[in-house]
Amino acid sequence: MKSMLDRFMGYIQAGKLCNQEDRILLAVSGGIDSVVMLDLFISAGFDVGIAHCNFHLRGEESNQDAAFVEAIANNYSIRYHRNDFQTEQTASDMGISIQMAARELRYKWFEELRQDQSYDLIATAHNQDDVLETFFINLSRGTGIRGLSGIPSKAGKIIRPILFASRKEIVEYATVTRLSHREDSSNASDKYLRNKVRNKLLPMLEDQNPSFRKSLIETITKLSETEKLFSEEIKKLKKKLLIRKDDRIIIRIPELKLVESRKTILFEMLAEFNFSSASINDINDAIEGPPGKIFLSPSHRLVKDREELILTPLVEEEDRRYYLDLSENQIFDPLDLEWVVVNFTDRFKIPADQNIACLDLDMLDFPLLLRRWHKGDYFQPFGMKGMKKISDFLIDQKVSIPDKEKLWLLASGQKIVWVVGHRIDERFRITAKTSQIIMIKRTSTDLSGK
Repeated sequence: MKSMLDRFMGYIQAGKLCNQEDRILLAVSGGIDSVVMLDLFISAGFDVGIAHCNFHLRGEESNQDAAFVEAIANNYSIRYHRNDFQTEQTASDMGISIQMAARELRYKWFEELRQDQSYDLIATAHNQDDVLETFFINLSRGTGIRGLSGIPSKAGKIIRPILFASRKEIVEYATVTRLSHREDSSNASDKYLRNKVRNKLLPMLEDQNPSFRKSLIETITKLSETEKLFSEEIKKLKKKLLIRKDDRIIIRIPELKLVESRKTILFEMLAEFNFSSASINDINDAIEGPPGKIFLSPSHRLVKDREELILTPLVEEEDRRYYLDLSENQIFDPLDLEWVVVNFTDRFKIPADQNIACLDLDMLDFPLLLRRWHKGDYFQPFGMKGMKKISDFLIDQKVSIPDKEKLWLLASGQKIVWVVGHRIDERFRITAKTSQIIMIKRTSTDLSGK
């Protein structure tokens, strides 16, 4: 039987995870998995350094972990890097779980450290049991085939070189080689889902079928191969169905309706934008319904328009206000606008351009106000006798919901003068009594501002 070290080197070579010349940053918590990984790298003669995160989640126990890992680094005479995080505060500030915050902090720091200290790769100590646990966690939460196809041995600059080994084999190796390690007391608690899977579900399934772990790993390997083929087809469909336009992504509904297994395809297209399975089910149902429905993920918004699904990033937009003064002739923020005053004569012709507003100067009170539109705003559209709500006007003009939210209005006092890029107000139009005209031109077609 091959030794643990032989299997370690064989796994690295088969997966082309790293070369002997690479400088590798090892994520070492002090637990048995990372301590064994460190020992294997040292025994194989790699050039490594240690990175330890103190998340300060277990009081003095966290500090003892840090001291233990530093002692190991000194014992091996290798580089040691440590970072202390206020994890609970970060989780609160970001509105995410403590586990998610710890993950974000950890991997962000690892990458910064890799670049700053000229490491080639980052190694983490995920093992075969982590693959099984992750399978059931993803299955319980709802996932696509990717979530059931295991943990990749290499992703970008991150390698996982002991995925070949079960936790039982890791414990046996540590026992034989007399490696000291730290025990995380929280691992015994069933407070976290992963611990419930590890401590209850997996032992129960193994009791029913002693070869369960081997069988499931084989199944996950097959799913991983299937996922690679599936991903190639999804890439082709994304290229065909997703239209990128400025800051938005458009999915044409007529083309989407022609796709088989539409719900599955939607899941694969929208999961990267953080939409949940439940939301994607609702989006799929809304395709057959009327326009106007809005769906939100933590990072994006999807609007069901008449013939399109419109996907845009979530942006916190303040109610910004800007002013146009007669003493100036141009602004660049939030829109590129320029204006000029001319005398009205019989020769004057109003340009047939929605990006140019020609207004009776004497009817205006300066400075003019440039602002976003609000519900309840109304004006008298050019050519009409009565007043009309802006919202109704935009519906008549078939303006999409994302474009509505990027709309700017120009106002004189409390009265709307121009729905920028669409129509002026009848009350400020040029008449036979007009003596001077102010021509305001939008030179940029970006409605969103800056």
